[in-house]
Amino acid sequence: QVQLVESGGGSVQAGGSLRLSCAVSGYIISRRCVGWFRQAPGKEREGVAAIHLARGGTTYIDSVKGRFTISQDNAKNTVYLHMNSLKPEDTAMYYCAGSRVADSCDTQDDTYRTWGQGTQVTVSS
Repeated sequence: QVQLVESGGGSVQAGGSLRLSCAVSGYIISRRCVGWFRQAPGKEREGVAAIHLARGGTTYIDSVKGRFTISQDNAKNTVYLHMNSLKPEDTAMYYCAGSRVADSCDTQDDTYRTWGQGTQVTVSS
């Protein structure tokens, strides 16, 4: 089975940076997307960014453009989310997820079928 395991979360001050990692194992079809999502207590889950494993194309929601970067390291079977200029509003549990077969990516959670366990990001002012 495909497994996704997030790591790299922690507590930082506003303006700081973190790099989240999503390690992907098991049999996986490369023609699909890996996305990052976040959910704060009492709020809806929100897609943040996604990358197409085969094509390399990326997409971001407006609130993180210019601050977050999604990337992949094929040799390590890992997808990263580099987060800069963090804000308290970024505080959430962050999840990575794998999509169905697709030619392009979005940040809609219905697109994604396999989910990791999450890693907590806390940003203080």
